Amino acid sequence: MQRAVEGQVDSRRIKDGSERTYVVAFREGEDPLAGLCTLAREKELTASRLAGTGGFARAVLGFFDPDRQAWQRIPVEEQVEVVSMTGTVGLDGTGSTPWVKCVLARRDGSVLGGHLLDAEVRPALEVVLTEAPGTMIRNPDPEVGHCALPPSRKVMPGSP
Repeated sequence: MQRAVEGQVDSRRIKDGSERTYVVAFREGEDPLAGLCTLAREKELTASRLAGTGGFARAVLGFFDPDRQAWQRIPVEEQVEVVSMTGTVGLDGTGSTPWVKCVLARRDGSVLGGHLLDAEVRPALEVVLTEAPGTMIRNPDPEVGHCALPPSRKVMPGSP
């Protein structure tokens, strides 16, 4: 397993082939969304899944309100544990972009969950990112209110 620092992203490729797998290590003060976006674009990832665990000094989660077609921001201004982080990386109008959901645990054991809009790592965060063959394209969808995978489009190996 060879360790490499790619831009600001500390990652290791641990599997090659049709499903390349990366382990990404974030440290205190780093922005995980920016780092995942950088790695996804450097590696030209077009259909990937991710999972992670660790901690945040602060975060902003989002709850999408379909009536307003806007994200309700949920600020988290305290140290929290990332007890679950899941998501995908697909293409949108800006390139390869992570789409991440998190469940965060407070010191008292209560939890918050939502779409990860912003975060600062503390003390560390580990993310496993696995590429799948094919391409996922999220397009603006007026019915949904944000970019989404079109329901009629199937993800096919080698699709544009």
